[in-house]
Amino acid sequence: MSTGSPTDLRRHLAGPLARRNPSVKLALLFAVSLALLFVFDVPTLAVLYVMAVAAVLTARAVPVRTLVLGHVPFVAFAVGLFVANTLTRPGTVLWQAGLLRITQEGLDIGLALALRTLATGVLSIAFIVSTDPVALMTSAHQHLRLDIRVSSALLAGYRMLQTMGAEWQTIRAAHLVRAPIGRDGMPRLGPSGHVAAAGALLIGSLRRGERIARALEQRGLGLAPRTVWRPVALTARDALFAAGVLAVLAAVLVASALTGSLTGPGALFGAG
Repeated sequence: MSTGSPTDLRRHLAGPLARRNPSVKLALLFAVSLALLFVFDVPTLAVLYVMAVAAVLTARAVPVRTLVLGHVPFVAFAVGLFVANTLTRPGTVLWQAGLLRITQEGLDIGLALALRTLATGVLSIAFIVSTDPVALMTSAHQHLRLDIRVSSALLAGYRMLQTMGAEWQTIRAAHLVRAPIGRDGMPRLGPSGHVAAAGALLIGSLRRGERIARALEQRGLGLAPRTVWRPVALTARDALFAAGVLAVLAAVLVASALTGSLTGPGALFGAG
């Protein structure tokens, strides 16, 4: 997550959520996201989304600016889901003009899918911002028994992604030196120039990946058990954190079921 100042992100990497075990946070993110796949009623998903935002802000796990800007891709995807379901799903017609029509079922399902996207997005943003990638890979190797070759390759790939933005700017600056001058006196790359810059970035990334692979092979990665330089602790507080998150999720779902508002996947087929 590149939004927010480096100082803000470093502060949040030292916050209470950052001190929780990365593997536990990853498992919780997967478990909550999986549970939300089977929820299709708007009130329950709205409550879970509001609670997720409130928890993230209360714990100061994510800078407010980062949380807002991080919402942009999730909001775009959520709007797409809402519009597609509203205009295409059959059901009770609320409005129609020619081939366009809005149905009650489309509104309900579209809004539910949109809220699910936003709720999952908030949790994903909190996980990314509050988790150090090195600690994540170390914890995955320690506690999830992820093969050292896989965890090292993922970490190397993550590091490459972190530097691609700066490399793209460097390549563009180099291409602009030789680019033709536009009417405003400024160099212009044009479509072909951007394609060439993208090609240079791709080739450079492939070569760097090859060098990293050779370096890992030369160090005998995976040939024998390896020690961990900075082990990531798994403590009782991590267990309490996981139990608390799952308990809150279960309480919301049970309360929704008792009030009769909880709707499962049958809503997709009109079964309620």
